[in-house]
Amino acid sequence: MRIRLKTKWNKQEREVSLEDTVSVLAFNTWKIGMQTLLEIENENFQTDTQMQRVMIMEEIMAFMIHVLDRIAHDVLNDEDRSALITTFALKIADHVQDNARDFGGPGDYRNPFINKLNQRMEDYADTTWGKIAQEPGFSMSLAFGNFIAEAVGPRDRKWVLDYIQRTLMPELLTTYKKVLARLGMLESHK
Repeated sequence: MRIRLKTKWNKQEREVSLEDTVSVLAFNTWKIGMQTLLEIENENFQTDTQMQRVMIMEEIMAFMIHVLDRIAHDVLNDEDRSALITTFALKIADHVQDNARDFGGPGDYRNPFINKLNQRMEDYADTTWGKIAQEPGFSMSLAFGNFIAEAVGPRDRKWVLDYIQRTLMPELLTTYKKVLARLGMLESHK
């Protein structure tokens, strides 16, 4: 997955706020999600409508927010972690709102996404996480694959799961971890 990442600040000497960091993180996370969606479509998995694409993006975003939460769990105190995840989730919800409104017309897409995100955080909470490699265990990758499978068309549900788990999720995570490392949220493992 090759995409250009934005992680440099214009004025290096200035203090970078949580909002600035989260804004860059959300921008890059959305780009990674869009590339992931494009790769799903390039493999000819069924995506028939723009709103279906938004649903797939919501699942990708919920997964990536949860991954950040798992990583932050071991390096931040509860208050800082909560501030980071909440600010990040709200910024991603803004992206969902803007994009869904473009395709679905006027309406509230933000709150339904936040409700879905809260449900996914609960769903992923009971799944496995590899602390050493900082990556999902089998049960989390299976859950993510199943959520994506539910969002694609019925023709491809049984095939997309394997593709998501074996190919797409590892690529997505590699790129996402680069963003997190460049922003100082994850040690770079080179």
